[in-house]
Amino acid sequence: MTRAPYAADPARTRGREFPQERAGARGPRSEFQRDRDRIIHSMSFRRLRSKTQVFIAPEGDHYRTRMTHSLEVAQIGRVIARALGLDEDLTEALCLAHDLGHPPFGHAGEGALEEAMARHGGFDHNAQSLRTIMRLESPYPGHEGLNLTWDLLEGLAKHNGPVNAPNWALAELDEAFPLELGQWPSLEAQVAAVADDIAYDNHDIDDGLRAGFLTLDELLEVDFLAQQWREVERRHPHEPHDRLLRELVRDQIGLMVNDVITHTREQAKDAGSVDEVRGAGRQLGGFSPGMAEAERGLKRFMYDRLYCHPEQVSAAERARDVVARLFAAYAQDAGLMPQEWRERLPAGEPGRSRIITDFIAGMSDRFAIERCAAIYGERPRGLTNV
Repeated sequence: MTRAPYAADPARTRGREFPQERAGARGPRSEFQRDRDRIIHSMSFRRLRSKTQVFIAPEGDHYRTRMTHSLEVAQIGRVIARALGLDEDLTEALCLAHDLGHPPFGHAGEGALEEAMARHGGFDHNAQSLRTIMRLESPYPGHEGLNLTWDLLEGLAKHNGPVNAPNWALAELDEAFPLELGQWPSLEAQVAAVADDIAYDNHDIDDGLRAGFLTLDELLEVDFLAQQWREVERRHPHEPHDRLLRELVRDQIGLMVNDVITHTREQAKDAGSVDEVRGAGRQLGGFSPGMAEAERGLKRFMYDRLYCHPEQVSAAERARDVVARLFAAYAQDAGLMPQEWRERLPAGEPGRSRIITDFIAGMSDRFAIERCAAIYGERPRGLTNV
């Protein structure tokens, strides 16, 4: 595959926070391949298999988790990167790492930690992803973190665009290893961000239908979906609806992917290097204006009908209470935490609360439920609705 002039080049990476010699015995991998492999082999990535994507602690095996979502994002990201001549390994690594900072129970857990940390600098899952891979997960001798390339860290910090007001966690990391937060990131990072949108826009429909929270009639209220549904029915007039609904999801993904490729190629055609992408002062990778408008309408529909469904809201409130109760318990009695975490606790604030938050944010849904039950003597109820 021909590398585009605006692609990130692993041979020209800006390096790692902690310089290290390449260990040739570990295989002929590029720097970005090493990043990807370190993410896949990390404990924080493995824990994603038991963290909420849409439905909290689902009992069925077929619902998506943060891990399956991240794998689907990576698949979409690689397709787009290959078509545009970008570095596929950097794109994949960014896609796999983008949700590592999510606490248990998704946005419900994040809301509880935001409230608990209001006096101590707040909580943000994007910054927590950086904190996780740069400071918390430390399997290598001689340094903290996974020691990933600047290019990966920069893309993860800014995959949604420049960060002009970083919270305390991201500000600390940026001071230690400056990431040029005020600029746009590489196209690989911009592609990872839009791949995330494509994945959850469409796969959440699939899960919502399976759970019975969405119906075909409701979907067809969205003109964007209705148009594609008519085309699916035309091609397969005698197939059962469950197969046609899955075909609709596949068609939607293909339509969005093709739009991103066409629009991004046009926007980036004059960029002669990755540095010109960063210095462009605007987003180059993403949806065309028409697709962006349609995608925003789809998101509004999903918030109205799925994410804010009464049963979802009720389960989220109970999940939020679990995280809040865990924080309160550890803040009152640090002896309830494992020894290796107790040893990290400073005497004063805000450091003490931040370490407690690090511990809770790394929990899976299952582990958070188990710890809450062990501390309070009763297993939390009503945490799943599928």
